[in-house]
Amino acid sequence: MVSLREGPRSYTAQRYDDVLQRWTRTGHDYVLQGFEDQIGVTATYESWDFRWAYVIRYADDFRLSTIERTRLLETSLDAARREHEFYVALYTTNRRWGLLTRPTSAWRVLLVDDHGREVAPVAVDAVTHPGALERTYFPYTTVWRQVYRIRFPRRVPLAGGGEAEILNDRTHFFILRFAGPLGHTDLVWDVAP
Repeated sequence: MVSLREGPRSYTAQRYDDVLQRWTRTGHDYVLQGFEDQIGVTATYESWDFRWAYVIRYADDFRLSTIERTRLLETSLDAARREHEFYVALYTTNRRWGLLTRPTSAWRVLLVDDHGREVAPVAVDAVTHPGALERTYFPYTTVWRQVYRIRFPRRVPLAGGGEAEILNDRTHFFILRFAGPLGHTDLVWDVAP
């Protein structure tokens, strides 16, 4: 279970791997009795909590000063307040089908809350040449996977008018959904009350 509550954290650089594991999910969709993997996807939700641990690890690795670390943390947490961001690495049987930045992609990506509200990304950015940072901080990044940063809005329009937060501290679970003509897989994060 994860927590969507904001607030200060007291992480050390050594705790990063535990936090990464807590915020990362993996899913697959198979055909032919499990012989062919249509999609294999691993994603990390870059939540408030995750970003805090990431910055502490990054600052330790790069030996940032306290001022530099504080500035980086403020920038990262500000991004978490504006959008929901996921780091995604996926494998598909045909590499072209996994090109999420193209309108002809075989996969549609949605963020779904516990009320069934679905929202499409506001941006899907390919990480075309994952380097040392991606391979170190997201070790499931490999040469066989395509890597993306996918961002969703924090607020969604309601049918009767107005808006609602798609995820908040009262959310029970949320889903990062990959669906298309080849199948679907849901990555589910259960949220602690």
